[in-house]
Amino acid sequence: MSFRSISASVNLPALEHEILKFWSDNDIFHKTVAARTGAAPWSFYEGPPTANGMPGTHHIEARVFKDVFPRFQTMKGRFVTRKAGWDCHGLPVEIAVEKELGFNGKGDIEKFGVAAFNDKCRESVQRHVSAFSDMTDRMGFWVDFDQAYWTMSPEYVESVWWSLKEIWKKGLLVQDHRVAPYCPRCGTGLSDHELAQGYETITDPSVFVRFPVTSGELALINASLLVWTTTPWTVVSNTAIAVHPDVDYVVVEVTDEEKSEVLIVAEALIDCLKGEKKILKRVLGKELEHTTYTRPFNYVDIPDAHYVVLATYVTTEDGTGLVHQSPAFGADDLAVCRSYGLPVVNPIAADGRFLPDVPVVGGMFFKDADKVLVKELRANGSLYKHQPYEHSYPHCWRCHTALMYYAQPSWYIRTTSIKDALLRENAATDWHPETIKDGRYGDWLNNNIDWALSRNRYWGTPLPIWRCENKHEICVDSLKELGALAGKELSNLDPHRPFVDDITFGCAECSSTMVRVPEVIDCWYDSGAMPFAQWGYPHKEGSVEKFKAAYPADFIAEAIDQTRGWFYTLMTIGTLVFDKSSYKSVLCLGHILDKDGRKMSKHVGNVIEPMALMDQHGADAVRWYMLAAGSPWAARRVGHDAINEVVRKTLLTYWNTVSFHSLYAHASNFELSQSPALADRPLMDRWIISELNSLVTEVDEALTDFDTQVAGRALARFIDDLSNWYVRRSRRRFWDGDVSAMATLHECLKTLTQLLAPMVPFITEQVWQELVRPTESGAVASVHLSDFPVANIDAIHSELSQQVALTRRIVELGRASRAESGIKIRQPLGRALIAASGWAALPVEMREQIADELNVIALEDIANADGDLVDITIKANFKTLGAKFGGAVQEIAKAIASSDAAALVKTLRASGTTTVGAWEITFEDLVITEVPKSGWMVASHDGESVALDLELTPILILAGHAREVIRFIQERRKSDGFEISDRITVKWNSTQEIADAIEAHTLHIQDEVLALTMERDISMSTRESEFGLVVILAKAH
Repeated sequence: MSFRSISASVNLPALEHEILKFWSDNDIFHKTVAARTGAAPWSFYEGPPTANGMPGTHHIEARVFKDVFPRFQTMKGRFVTRKAGWDCHGLPVEIAVEKELGFNGKGDIEKFGVAAFNDKCRESVQRHVSAFSDMTDRMGFWVDFDQAYWTMSPEYVESVWWSLKEIWKKGLLVQDHRVAPYCPRCGTGLSDHELAQGYETITDPSVFVRFPVTSGELALINASLLVWTTTPWTVVSNTAIAVHPDVDYVVVEVTDEEKSEVLIVAEALIDCLKGEKKILKRVLGKELEHTTYTRPFNYVDIPDAHYVVLATYVTTEDGTGLVHQSPAFGADDLAVCRSYGLPVVNPIAADGRFLPDVPVVGGMFFKDADKVLVKELRANGSLYKHQPYEHSYPHCWRCHTALMYYAQPSWYIRTTSIKDALLRENAATDWHPETIKDGRYGDWLNNNIDWALSRNRYWGTPLPIWRCENKHEICVDSLKELGALAGKELSNLDPHRPFVDDITFGCAECSSTMVRVPEVIDCWYDSGAMPFAQWGYPHKEGSVEKFKAAYPADFIAEAIDQTRGWFYTLMTIGTLVFDKSSYKSVLCLGHILDKDGRKMSKHVGNVIEPMALMDQHGADAVRWYMLAAGSPWAARRVGHDAINEVVRKTLLTYWNTVSFHSLYAHASNFELSQSPALADRPLMDRWIISELNSLVTEVDEALTDFDTQVAGRALARFIDDLSNWYVRRSRRRFWDGDVSAMATLHECLKTLTQLLAPMVPFITEQVWQELVRPTESGAVASVHLSDFPVANIDAIHSELSQQVALTRRIVELGRASRAESGIKIRQPLGRALIAASGWAALPVEMREQIADELNVIALEDIANADGDLVDITIKANFKTLGAKFGGAVQEIAKAIASSDAAALVKTLRASGTTTVGAWEITFEDLVITEVPKSGWMVASHDGESVALDLELTPILILAGHAREVIRFIQERRKSDGFEISDRITVKWNSTQEIADAIEAHTLHIQDEVLALTMERDISMSTRESEFGLVVILAKAH
């Protein structure tokens, strides 16, 4: 089977659309899954995106990583199901719909009607899912949309109900009146993991407030308790002041600008006071207990309150060491005040506004009231000090309204009771990066609080608890159970509000009616339940078997902020219900930034739309950049220039190498059956095959360890080695149709294509279809149906790899010398002197390569010439010497300074170590400066050097002109549109200097430019030629 020529010109986006059609027409994705039926399963969970808006570039990042590893494991022979999913419920969807409808809160929703509003939410989800599906398909992320799970589907909701009943039966789902994060705009409490995702930096008023003592001897000296707070709005409902029982407090007379007053603060924080300070008395915190005071505002009635209480949570890290207590707005405050039997008074309504009858601030939003209250504090003499305070404050993760800690009844899952089990499961989890396990995530688990599950909202999974007026409760696990309780056929009931709210039944324990509690649940519970709910477990037929086969997941991946989102809910629900985490390995991804390192924002105008990005550069280019530009957990700076560089350096180099191979294989009628055995191939072929097999091992290990950066760098390095060393050094062999070179390059490209396939699936598919399938009768229909390569260990030769690596290092040093000298690479030089351990033992072929690459006539050893070529100066490297010899470093530095620099460096080059006085030193202990002497140019690195003799003889100059002639004709070949393999005839004329060079090197020039003849035509004018040469090229027949 013969090769066909592949054009070097490629439009990646256009190519990808053709491949998408090929995949669709031939159902390639489903065939890759079906081909592994019966193989060992490898389980992957798709974290469901919330379909509440158009997808962004950050969605590409997560989907790229979630696509690579299932593709890789499938090629490795595993059975990998990839079920798509959609997160449909919750505040993200509700707020998006509210904006569409122009609503400003829950009141508007209830006027509109809950059923109608939820219908709009459902429509919104379905509308935005199509945009996500289009992007997912365009980027080549293979997931099964035909079997996708929707968290709003009845079977999914019932599965969630079942899990909640399991938790309820264990006594871990309870209602309690607690202070919890609360969004006044959305009118609902939030969980701790939602709280963690919404912090914003703001500036609040920081106030120090006087609370005059009204009892005991402290009242007699007009002492005031001094309190610091950044929430002046809570002072309206001040109920007590807390001190630490074991902290030392001081009664201080403070004189400032001839005004004197007595204040009480923690002694450790006395510096918060301004002016001259005189300590009148020291007391322990517990001695202040029950000391009464008067509050700054009497706007609300709070009876039997306003005295000092004790609390061990009070610290002396900042403030005054006295903490004002407002139990309706702080969990610690509530616990302390309850222990003293103090009342809980809340002057703020559910919308975040002070109640209308509250003086001065009635009807104001709580944050807006701060400025007014600060003025009031100043006016009534309570304000001691006021200054702005910048800090991180929690905001709603969806609507960005400032949150308040608000006391209200909510349903909680008692996750604190399974803390030890969560820590056990975390310890067994394979985290990438490893630091997350005991760092960000481990800290989160160690400080775990109960999960605030319920939401006072509309579009969500209804909490499946029915309660009668006598507080009897039942939790139902399905519509079937609910129907049995209600005596109705409910299998077709929409299990959402308001329909499920209408279902009532008699209480089994009394004669009252059971009514569903009004709350829905946290939408994060929905997504965390997907390991079992995606199958409709346990109600749906076959769901038990499917769940067991896929639980727990071998792999999940999302952005790093999901440590407090989906990663947490997955592990927590799995441990609550099955006593086992839902996943074994987890990859935390870095955030997406713009090219300048800023967060992408529509407001800033730096957002790059994902579809436009792929239409411009191609999905493969975007994928490769996401995968290889840094470690998976590092932030990505996404910009057009960075992606263009990826295309140029890697993908186009790969494609051009494929095109080069196809062109010469086609021109020489090469067939794979002609391939010689590896042992019979030349040294260069055996080297690149050795590198190829080392690459297979490296990429396999990296992808098994979820490290696409290591895999990507190895692949990019090999592509460069293949194109810029193997092919370039073997170009003449391809011109001559060398079957060994053809076979070797084909093997490299085929294997490379399979290694690249999970990461860049489009371009590799095209290469497979054009390079592999037409030439191999047994080739599978798609590269993604092929097996991942297995390294041939016998083909790996480490010594050969080391020799080529040394050869290339010498060449790089020689090129550096050339660049520094200003003499073009096409100008031959007489000799190069080399200093590098082992270079003289290199095979003749490699030494010839060095001479050819550096364009020098001869290579010689530098060992006996260092002092003649450069002036060498040396100084002590104090950093390395100090670490080795400590206090003796100055003495050693003097010894080095007085040494023969050239002799010392020569000895180090020969043996690697030498002695100065009584101390043994190495290269790293010196700072070496080498200045080439006239007529030489030297480059050195890590103890290896190349020196070029810059003297140009007439013979060398002619040879340089001949090289320029070759370059000139090659450029004309390209501009005239000749194929690489075309033979040509050349007519030429030139100045006498150039003519002398051509006549001296005619055969070499013909060989290089594939010219069968070169004839001089003196009638051709050279006046217009900048180089003094004119040519006419024609295709030879």
